[in-house]
Amino acid sequence: MSEINSTVIEAVAAALGLDDSEVTLESTLIDELGAESIDLLDILFRVERKSGIKVQASDIGDAIQGGIPDEEFGDENEIVTAAGLAQLAKVMPQIDVEALAGKLPAERIMSLLTVQNLIDIVIGKAKAAENAA
Repeated sequence: MSEINSTVIEAVAAALGLDDSEVTLESTLIDELGAESIDLLDILFRVERKSGIKVQASDIGDAIQGGIPDEEFGDENEIVTAAGLAQLAKVMPQIDVEALAGKLPAERIMSLLTVQNLIDIVIGKAKAAENAA
């Protein structure tokens, strides 16, 4: 397991008052582990403090949306569009795009975020910081 993996798992467990063994890569932060938005900020703070990699809550949204404008990512009813689902499939390969087609409210996306998805975002931020240096 990489250093970033263990850092994120430890941060999630500590922020949510869980044992490290209760946090799996497949666990969804909100639905399964019970994280709330304030917990997510705590997790990101802990990751930064331990690893030096700064990830903001907005970075998660940006990674999930992949630069697709809001009006193309969701329709007028705030249901994720086909273009939005295609992007989600890239950053959240665990989701069943076919099952969610035409049904996924944009507000539910964060509930699908797994520990592995968060790790991938942190790794992406670390690589971006390396390339900028």
